[in-house]
Amino acid sequence: MTVPTTAKAAALVQTGAPLELLDVRVPEELEHGAILVRTAAATICGTDIHAWQDPDIAPLPRILGHEMVGRIARLGAGVTADSVGEPLAEGDRIIWAHGFCGQCYECVVQHDPATCTGGVRAYMRSAVHEYPYLTGGFAEYCYVFPQSGRVKVPDEVPDVLAAAAACALRSVVAAFDRLGPLDERHSVVIQGAGPLGLFSVAKALTGGAGKVIVIGAPTARLEIARRWGAHETIDITEVPDAAQRAELVRGLTDGKGPDVVIEVSGARTAVPEGLDLVRRGGRYLVVGQLSPHTAEIRPMDFVVKHLRVIGSLSATIDHYYRALQFLVHYADRFSWEDLISNRYPLERINEAMEGMRTFTEIKPAITFETTRSATA
Repeated sequence: MTVPTTAKAAALVQTGAPLELLDVRVPEELEHGAILVRTAAATICGTDIHAWQDPDIAPLPRILGHEMVGRIARLGAGVTADSVGEPLAEGDRIIWAHGFCGQCYECVVQHDPATCTGGVRAYMRSAVHEYPYLTGGFAEYCYVFPQSGRVKVPDEVPDVLAAAAACALRSVVAAFDRLGPLDERHSVVIQGAGPLGLFSVAKALTGGAGKVIVIGAPTARLEIARRWGAHETIDITEVPDAAQRAELVRGLTDGKGPDVVIEVSGARTAVPEGLDLVRRGGRYLVVGQLSPHTAEIRPMDFVVKHLRVIGSLSATIDHYYRALQFLVHYADRFSWEDLISNRYPLERINEAMEGMRTFTEIKPAITFETTRSATA
């Protein structure tokens, strides 16, 4: 595959300002174990919006985007297979993880790289003038760190869904592992109807939950939740009062409240509401709270309600693999493409970002074949 010396990238140059298209250097030399990929698609995540608007983010300029899929353009020395042993060659599609150190206590003893303290090489964190330059998904090429797990994408999975699997779905797969088993006795409330919430609907249903209720908005997202099999939905724009929502949920769960509540909204008020909703002896899984806001809660609820409160951060490469397999195995049950609200070339990245910020998009995708065709 012929590789250019520079690549187009959408970079954050000033906090909150429109991303700017820059020509960024393509690394000529790869570290041992690294890979250079030609980006096929990148989907936009809420974390990208937070980074875009974070006044404390540094250094700049940096390339945003961390949900991406690409075709191998160059293989670094020593790379012959992906993280599960599948042979790799130029032209193969892969998704990949952040670069966990693999040597700290958390990685080695706890077997939990998501909590790595040994120096994570992460995407969207470095400036475009720092080697290896291309460390974000909103660029024509991207660098896969030597420490990054990588998984070959099955032929059945389209680029845009593979990209979404590389963050949203793998996070949900990892979170459900931490949650533990579900069965027909369990009612589940999902707080949030974005990509994490919709993937949680699919995981809860395939995991055997007897009833799935989604609380969220806008209407288009709730319609997908119902189409995918959610038993009930509650639109927060129609029922804005949390106490009234709690009354509705108790009415749908025999007066007891749900056995499981899953927070994937990121909303400031979600955690107090979730703690109020969950029944005595229930489980509360918190995934979406990544903003530094505070919330007022009653710690006695943990004790009096005998709760299990579970947090889940990121995922490891096995979850990336399983996310892809989940898409394949349930393609006939769930219309996965419903998640992809629009496709944009890189030149329209700011339109896509604004749509995600204002919730008019569910998950917009940047598709690079479109970009390359337009500039050819």
